[in-house]
Amino acid sequence: MTIDRRTILTGGAIGALATLTGCGSRADATNSGNFPVRYTDAQWRARLTTEEYRILREHGTERPFTSPLDNESRRGTFTCAGCGNRLFSSATKFDSGTGWPSFYRPLPGAIGTRMDRSLGMVRTEVHCADCGGHLGHVFRDGPRPTGLRYCMNGVAMDFVPARS
Repeated sequence: MTIDRRTILTGGAIGALATLTGCGSRADATNSGNFPVRYTDAQWRARLTTEEYRILREHGTERPFTSPLDNESRRGTFTCAGCGNRLFSSATKFDSGTGWPSFYRPLPGAIGTRMDRSLGMVRTEVHCADCGGHLGHVFRDGPRPTGLRYCMNGVAMDFVPARS
């Protein structure tokens, strides 16, 4: 292969795009983090559905208005689909109109956050504190009392109804 101006420019553009989008870094952080619940990639694939794996382990996003959890209104607890960690109380859920289940406060110690520079913007990613699974993002446009909107992927969670 000859190295000419086009090769250098193409390589530079690919490198810049990878840097801007965080290519590989987010999934690597989830898979290599020091979390209490850890499995090999093969074990995660065996435990999760294809869509759960795509969201939780590869930092995917479900299409808006597709999760039944967006319309879940019973009393109960939303848990991590990867490890069962208790994440959010239904008392903090609200209808954000975005098409994803939204909450204004997680349960104590349930989640972690990190900077996400993918898609050419800076956002705050939310992950499960126990397994590192990608849950969604948090934004500063939520209701009182926190002013936060935890915009979560429904596929990344399960719902456990409260006992009557």
